Amino acid sequence: MDIVPLIDRIGESPTAALFGLITGILFGVAAQRSRFCLRAATVEFARGMMKDKVAVWLLTFSTAVVWVQGAQLLGYLDTTEARMMAVPGSWSGAIIGGLLFGMGMVLARGCSGRLLVLAATGNLRSVVSGLIFAVVAQMSLTGWLAPLRDKLAALWITGGGRNMDLLAAAHLPREAGLVIGLIIALIALELSRRNNIGWSRLVFASGVGFAAAVGYALTYTLSQSAFDPVQIESLTFTGPSANTLMFFLDRNAALEFDVGLVPGVVIGSMVSAILAKEFTVQGFDGPTPMRNAMIGAVMMGFGGMLAGGCAIGAGVSGGSIFAGTAWLALFCMWIGGMTMDVVMGGRGQPAVV
Repeated sequence: MDIVPLIDRIGESPTAALFGLITGILFGVAAQRSRFCLRAATVEFARGMMKDKVAVWLLTFSTAVVWVQGAQLLGYLDTTEARMMAVPGSWSGAIIGGLLFGMGMVLARGCSGRLLVLAATGNLRSVVSGLIFAVVAQMSLTGWLAPLRDKLAALWITGGGRNMDLLAAAHLPREAGLVIGLIIALIALELSRRNNIGWSRLVFASGVGFAAAVGYALTYTLSQSAFDPVQIESLTFTGPSANTLMFFLDRNAALEFDVGLVPGVVIGSMVSAILAKEFTVQGFDGPTPMRNAMIGAVMMGFGGMLAGGCAIGAGVSGGSIFAGTAWLALFCMWIGGMTMDVVMGGRGQPAVV
């Protein structure tokens, strides 16, 4: 795809933001229609169930893996220099941050990506939680919490100046990534069959994973055509939420992929909800849910930044390129989420509404 005319017309930074917007819209529509949510999947699994939430999550994850790995095998994509792979990863950050994020998403009744989708459909609980999440993420990136994040992240990092490629570390051929994705997809489809999940929801669940692949493809294409260095990246909401917040607060902030991504999710989710007649204004049910949501948002903001990504950034985008710390962070998010549900006595709802 030749994007040089587009870059010449609007510039490199606006092109990056446009690509973020496109990726965000795809994710917003697909996530809203499929009700994709890691928090719902972990709670369902913690209660000994393998139903629709788990099936949707597995299908999303496997779709991202299949598309990304398939594109790399065909030579259309190269993620070896992706943001998450090109720098050292933090094992300690993945463990501590993943656990904090997992516990926080159960308290907040949704991971950061799900909160953004719900906020766009009229859920005021998610608006409040999302704003707190963005502020704490920014504090963890460059503010008062940054020294603590740096200290915890430095406890145990990957060697060689890069993140660990799990396929290479296991001495597996590159085709193994595609095979793993297909196996997980078959498991997801079998669970979907057992739970009578409709084809429409399955298509949109796959669309969430496809959006992650689109993000990588667009930023990779831009990196091959731009004069200035461009980071190869995809869906994630910890850093982008912080960067988008600062973009609207700082007139000198630059356009980038992150800044287009968050508004894109809002637009896609809102339009999808309106067309499906599911746009409904909702608030907190009482002081306890509000307190839990605020505490959970704080935990996710710091935990996501420490882990190197949120449930989407590490769990789907990072997982699809087999970044070692991303898989560890995802595992810890599952453990944190299930642990918090047990601590709360299973009082939370199995799905975010």
